[in-house]
Amino acid sequence: MAGHDVLGGAFRLNAHAPARAGRPGAPGQMPYFAPATLEWEALDMGHSAWVRWLLSGRLETFHDGLRRPPRREEAAVLDLGQAITVFPPLWSGEAHRDLAASSRRAVALREVLGVAADSARQLGPAGPGFLGEV
Repeated sequence: MAGHDVLGGAFRLNAHAPARAGRPGAPGQMPYFAPATLEWEALDMGHSAWVRWLLSGRLETFHDGLRRPPRREEAAVLDLGQAITVFPPLWSGEAHRDLAASSRRAVALREVLGVAADSARQLGPAGPGFLGEV
């Protein structure tokens, strides 16, 4: 696992045969486990390009459709072991229809990752595999 975001998304470096593990992209690329879809998404970039992307400031717009103001203040109060839990969950139809009506609070990152992994196993075609541990 290469990193997590404040909404419980996970960035991972693909090893050999990522398709066998249920992840898109080629070996050496960085897929992203999206909490809004409960699926791995191809970012079409390798590790060094991903690091440049993180440092470029474009991460600020990565979750534009999933964040609501005051997003900087919401994330600034988190410590490294925390994430923001959203209810109804980001992957639900209710959240997609009216994200502003969702409740949000800071919880342990491992809880957000655990709920996402359990939800993906129950609702998706396959579980996401290891999403990390904090």
